[in-house]
This record gives sequence, C-alpha cells and structure tokens, in this order.
Amino acid sequence: MNITDRHQLILQKLQENGRVDIQELSDSLQVSGVTIRKDLKLLEEKKLLFRTKGGGSTQNPYTIERPINEKEFIKTEEKKKIAKAAVALIGMNDSIIIGSGTTVFELTRVLHPSKHLTVITPALKVAMELCNKPFVDVLQIGGLIHQSSSSAAGSFAERLLDDISCGVLFVGVDGIDPEFGLSITNLAEASLNMKMINLAQTVVVMADSSKFDRRGIGRICSLEQVDYIITDNLVAPDTVRMLTDRGVKVIIAE
Repeated sequence: MNITDRHQLILQKLQENGRVDIQELSDSLQVSGVTIRKDLKLLEEKKLLFRTKGGGSTQNPYTIERPINEKEFIKTEEKKKIAKAAVALIGMNDSIIIGSGTTVFELTRVLHPSKHLTVITPALKVAMELCNKPFVDVLQIGGLIHQSSSSAAGSFAERLLDDISCGVLFVGVDGIDPEFGLSITNLAEASLNMKMINLAQTVVVMADSSKFDRRGIGRICSLEQVDYIITDNLVAPDTVRMLTDRGVKVIIAE
C-alpha cells in the first residue's frame, strides 16, 4: 500500500469514527508506528485532521482563552444546574475555596448557608457576589488581577495560601483530557490552581460536557487528584466510565 492509499484509508476511518489510533492503524496497514505518525503529520499540515496523543481527530483538542464576559453566555443553563448540584457537596465544612471562571461563579448565586461559612477566592466577581450574604465571610486572595478572568494570580496570591487549609475546593477548568489531565487556558493562573488543589481536602471540578477531550495550555492536575466532577447530561457514557475507573465520582446535574 503506497502513501496515497494509506492517507485515503486514514481519512476514511477518521470520517467514520471522528478519530484514529496510531497502534490500530499500524496493525491494520501493517506498517510501523513511525510511518503512521509521519502520515498524520502530513495530513495535519494539509489541515485534514488534528494530531492528538496516540492518534488523530477531526476536532481541535486545544481550547482558546476567552474573556469572562464572553464565556458567561455559553452553556448558561448547564452551568446553573451544575451549581445547584455542587451546593450539596459543601456539607458540614466551614471553609471552602471557589476558584475563577463562569461555572464556579454560578455557585455563588445559589449559595445561602444557614451557618457560618468562610469562602476563600481569587475571583473578584465571586467576592463581590458573596460579600453581603448572611453567614458568609469572604477571604479575598490578592495579587495581580488578570483582565480576561477578573481573578488574581501570581506569587502574592500563592503566598497567602501557604498558611491556609480548607474543606472543599470548587474549581473550573477549560479542558479535561484522559492523558493530559485538567487544564486551563490562562497560564498565569495554572500555578495558583495547582496550589489550591494541593491544600484542599476535597477537590470538586465543575465543568460542562464541552470541556471533555479538550486541552488548555496550562495543566493543573491529573485526574487522580480529583474527587468529584459535576457535569451535564450530555457527557458521553464512555467518558463517565473512564472517570469512574480512574477513581473520580461523577455527578450528572439534571
């Protein structure tokens, strides 16, 4: 089989399944993995596919950064449902962290504790929404405010977290990938997210189904570091099984 025939077969499989696997192609075409990788590179250069780890896909696995005032109008109903499901995970904890992002911000709208709760956050919008609510004390993490997210990051913010522990972290992400883990598109905030993940007893990821099989530029943790993922009912059953097998509890917000 010559290179043209291989490319036609690869594109045919890609059209049928939406993705191809290097090992499967190598076995079926009886050529080396190196040859298949070269084929995928050529096809990507022709803008016929996107290379992914271990194969290729029709969908771009990389997500771009969008300003917060644009993201708040995307998947709004799904975000509201996810936020309502997240409230139940606060339980008896008296301190939580709410990260930045439009999905976790929705948690602030439905948060009405009946007892004292301290909320630690780097996000200005979160602090403003909660600062006048009964029984809520807000600890605002300071630092350089990034315009795209209206949230603090950097060394000042991270130093504040050195002496803090909390029960639950509610964090938003831009990408959830089985191999790359959880990621965001704002590289400056990735380090702060990693620190928040390490100090929380329970890590809850709030992400709609569009975030799966995507990658942002900044990796913040592996799937094994996550306790819960709350998402909407459009998530693929295979994805739920994969997450469960990796030890993550998946909550489908109805």
